Amino acid sequence: MLSKRIIPCLDVKDGRTVKGVNFVDLRDAGDPVELAWNYSRQGADELVFLDITATVERRKTMVELVKAVARQINIPFTIGGGINEIADADALLNAGADKISINSAAVRNPALIDELAKAFGVQFVVIAVDTRLIDGKNIVHLNGGRLPTEKETMDWILEAKSRGAGEILLTSMDHDGTKGGFDNTLLSQVNKAVNIPVIASGGAGNVQHFVDVFEQSNVDAALAASVFHYGEILIPDLKKILKQHQIEVREV
Repeated sequence: MLSKRIIPCLDVKDGRTVKGVNFVDLRDAGDPVELAWNYSRQGADELVFLDITATVERRKTMVELVKAVARQINIPFTIGGGINEIADADALLNAGADKISINSAAVRNPALIDELAKAFGVQFVVIAVDTRLIDGKNIVHLNGGRLPTEKETMDWILEAKSRGAGEILLTSMDHDGTKGGFDNTLLSQVNKAVNIPVIASGGAGNVQHFVDVFEQSNVDAALAASVFHYGEILIPDLKKILKQHQIEVREV
C-alpha cells in the first residue's frame, strides 16, 4: 500500500506566507523558505506553494523563491499561481520545483493541460480545483475562489484527468479555514471516479480530521496550512496517531 502523504501548503503573497478563512481576511504566517525548511525537518512528505496574487511582474519573484526553497529542502514541492503558458511552468521547474499546479488558467484554456502534460509529463501537472456548493451542486470557482463558473466540479475533474492531469488538488471552499474537517463525502466521490492521486484540502482543524479523511475517502494525501503554520499540529505527532489507526505513512 502506498503511504499517505501529509502536505503543508504555503499561500504566498508579496514574498510572505499568509493564511485566511474562506480565502479572505489574510494574516501573516511567516517566511516561506524558513517554514519550508522546518516542515522538511519535521517529516512533511511534500510542500505546496501557491502564489495567491500572482501577476506577471511577480513571476521573477516566484522563480527566486523556488530557487531558495530548492536549496533548503530535499522533499518534493509543487508551485502554483499565475502559470498561464508553457514558459511559466518551464521557468519554475528549471528553478527547482518538482511539480506545477494550475487552476484558473486551466479552466479558461483546458488545452493548457494537454500542452503541459505533453511538454513535461503528466507526473508534473497538478490541477487545483476550488469548489463550492451552490444550489446543491459543487461548482468550480476561479480567481482564488471569488468567481463561480458554470462547470460542475466532477465534470471538470474528469475532463482534466482525460487531458493529462497527474494529480487533483481539491479544495472545498465551504470548509477552507473553518477547521471543521474536510469534505469527506465529495473527496470520496472524486477519489472513486479517477485513478490518479487526489489531495484533500480545506477544513483541517485537528488530528482526527486527518484520520477521518483517510479512513472515509481514502485519498492519497491531505493538505493543510494554518494548523501547521501556527504549531497547532506537529507533523511527527500527526503521523504517530495516523499509524496508530493503521494508516500507512512515511517514517519521520
